[in-house]
Amino acid sequence: MKPGLTLAQIQQLPAVVDLVTAGRALGLGRTKSYQLARTGEFPCRIIRIGKSYLVPTSALLALLSDHCDTEEDAHG
Repeated sequence: MKPGLTLAQIQQLPAVVDLVTAGRALGLGRTKSYQLARTGEFPCRIIRIGKSYLVPTSALLALLSDHCDTEEDAHG
C-alpha cells in the first residue's frame, strides 16, 4: 500500500478525487475504501456517478479538521 497523504498534499488536490486517493488520505487501502463506500460507511461525503465514486476534497479536509480539533480537545 502506498503511504498516506500529508495535509499539505491533500490541500493541493483538485476539487474532487477518486475513492482510492481519498482512502489513501485517510490511511485506508483500496479494498477497505470500496467496502466502506458500498455499505454507505465511508467517513465523508461521496458523489456516485454511475459506477464511479468521487470524494470532494473539501469533505476530506473538513473530516480531518474535525478529527484534529477533537484530538486537541482530548489532549489539551
